[in-house]
Amino acid sequence: MILDLLRHGETEHGGGLRGRIDDALTEQGWAQMHAAVAEPMPWQAIISSPLQRCAAFAQALAERLALPLTLEADLRELDFGDWDGCSAAELMTRDAEGLGRFWADPYAFTPPGGEPLIDFEARVLDAVARLQQAFAGRHLLLVTHGGVMRLLLARAACLPRQDLLQVEVGHGALRRLQVAAADGALDLRALSLA
Repeated sequence: MILDLLRHGETEHGGGLRGRIDDALTEQGWAQMHAAVAEPMPWQAIISSPLQRCAAFAQALAERLALPLTLEADLRELDFGDWDGCSAAELMTRDAEGLGRFWADPYAFTPPGGEPLIDFEARVLDAVARLQQAFAGRHLLLVTHGGVMRLLLARAACLPRQDLLQVEVGHGALRRLQVAAADGALDLRALSLA
């Protein structure tokens, strides 16, 4: 299966940690996503996080391209708990030690009231495994979040777990992976979009 990953664009409430917050795209956010998919791609279906910053664009694109759309709850962003909606600057004044620990190794430190990264990883990889079974040999567009993309791209690059947050994924970023099942596990490989 070929999986093109598209991160949502800029949102109404701006930057910061946006996990369960369900804010809409700005005009700039819509433009970022439209620019990312301007070139025709051979997608056979669109899969999206149900959060509106992903799902609204996915719905519009699916209608325009006459493609089936599936919303997949397990591909939503990491829940940052008490940090949800906060910027790094706010957290530096409120919980600098916790933020430093999270940036150093997000698997070893969970934001207060948040989702452990190991649980996030399990739900995302389970969702991708289900997609691989259901859509083997097909080319999909996955409209999702920065955290989901970082996780999948870091695994494809065989990065150490603590380097997850070093993976750069801007608003409207489009990346491609090849997904296969190998010995009961997912095999992820980064591919060029060309």
